[in-house]
This record gives sequence, C-alpha cells and structure tokens, in this order.
Amino acid sequence: MQAIWKGAISFGMVTIPIKVFSATEEKDISFRQVHVADGGRIKYKRICSVDGEEVPYSDIGKGYEMPDGRMIVLDSDDFADLPLSSKKVIDVLEFVPADQVDPLYLGKSYYLAADGGPGAKPYVLLRDALDGSELYALVKVALRSRESLGLLRTVDDVLVLQVMLWPDEIRDKSFAAPPEDVEIRTQEKAMASSYIDTLRGEFDPEQYHDDYREALEKVVQAKAEGVPLPESEDEETEGAEVVDLVAALRASVEAAKARRAGGGSAESEPAKKAPAKKAAAAKKAPAKKAAAAKKAPAKKTAKKAAKKSA
Repeated sequence: MQAIWKGAISFGMVTIPIKVFSATEEKDISFRQVHVADGGRIKYKRICSVDGEEVPYSDIGKGYEMPDGRMIVLDSDDFADLPLSSKKVIDVLEFVPADQVDPLYLGKSYYLAADGGPGAKPYVLLRDALDGSELYALVKVALRSRESLGLLRTVDDVLVLQVMLWPDEIRDKSFAAPPEDVEIRTQEKAMASSYIDTLRGEFDPEQYHDDYREALEKVVQAKAEGVPLPESEDEETEGAEVVDLVAALRASVEAAKARRAGGGSAESEPAKKAPAKKAAAAKKAPAKKAAAAKKAPAKKTAKKAAKKSA
C-alpha cells in the first residue's frame, strides 16, 4: 500500500517517525459520461471565460473570488511561506476523554505505521500508553494542504489518526429541533425503550451489506453479457401516518422479537408498521369503499402483467 504522507508524531520530547496510509476506501460504482447513441466518452475542454480560448493545464492556477466579484490569482510563491507547506509533524496538544468527543466532528481515518526500525519502540510506547486509558490524543496535523485537528487512538495493535472538523465547520442545528411543546406519554417512552432493548446487540458491521451496490453490479453484469436484467425485489413501503404510537411500537417490538427468534439479522426483514390507523379507518369505511379496496390488488396485478407482456 502506498503511503500518502511521511512525517513524525511529536509526543513531548519524543519524536516518532511515521508513515500515513488511508484506512478506508469507498466501494461505490463509478460511471463515465457517454454519448447514448454510440457509447463514446464525453470530453470537456478548459475554456477561459474572458477570451474564449482553450487553456492548457500548465497555465491553470488558483483563484479566490472576493465578495465583490474580483478574482485574486495566487501562484506557488504565495503558498510557499505558509506555516503548513513544509510541516510534517503531528503535534500532540492534549489528551481528552474519549466519551467527550462527538462523532459529528470525526472525518477520514488513517493508519499510522512506524517509519523504520528506530521508530518502532516509541510507536509501541505511545500505543500501549493510550490503549485502555479511555483517552484520545488531540493533535494538529497538516494533510493534503490543509491543517486539521485530529485524534490519535488505538485500533487493535495500530495507531489510527482520525481527522476532525473545526468547530466553525459544524453547522448550527437549532433549525432541526422539533417544537418544545411536543409531549411524550410515559407509556410511549416505555414502549420505545422496549423496542431499543429488543434490538440491542453487539456491533458487528460484517452482517450488513450494500444491497444497492450489489444489485447495481448485477445489472451491469447482465448488460455486459446481454442477458435479461434481474427482477427487482423491492417491496412497497407504506408512508401513512401512525396515530397510535404505543400500538405502532408494540407491533415493532413483536416483529423484532420474531425476527430475532428466527435468526435473522437486523436488516434482513424490516419491522412492519402497526396498522392502528388502517384498522380504525377500515371500521369507519362504508361497504362500497371496502369492496373497492379489495379490487385494488387485482388491478395492480393486471397492470404488472400488461407491463411484462409489453
């Protein structure tokens, strides 16, 4: 694996030479923009908005647009004397309790490896001192031309650098808060807690899968082989508002218990919504509406059959 950065951890008077490696990779499926008629790749030209001419990559620089519309052009000399341009040190600022760090601040993760034989001993010293301490080392680091806060923590026998956002990069959350006059009954809260307890388990991400990506891969493979596309297994979900929260949660608890008893994972079968509102509506519905409701599935089936035959 290729190291993206080399430097050192400054741990008091101790210097730990390290290499930095990306700890994660996104497994998304990437697409190219193509001409639908013939599959040809779409190419873009770098055109100057002032003279309308194509600009070679070597002549492209960095510009900062001012609030009044002026463009300030910066060259390599403007960046040369900035503090982080040559800094290759992860500075340990302090040690903070792990439970005080809100995950909202956390960004990309990196594995840190000791760079060379001499770096192994101080690396192990810091790792073992952190392990089991319930503390994170709060650090400041410059990666990819950007200075960030970060956390050093241990994952098994490896030091991990977790880059953080700055406080002013966290957006105000007050707009998302519900009205203060919303009241929750004791019974409703008790049922919600019961549902949480029913689904309580050990964190095991290996049991979950990216169903969308797997389905998309099958579609791409089918198109490549010229075979019929796999049929969709999506189920329709009801978006009706549930009036009786206690009934809804009670039904969710029963569904979760049945799923657990059957050995299914948390994502294998979604909990079914309580039919509280539906049942109430059915009692009030006249016979004519009930008959129409019974015919609805047949109409839907016929529609699907017509679609397949087309």
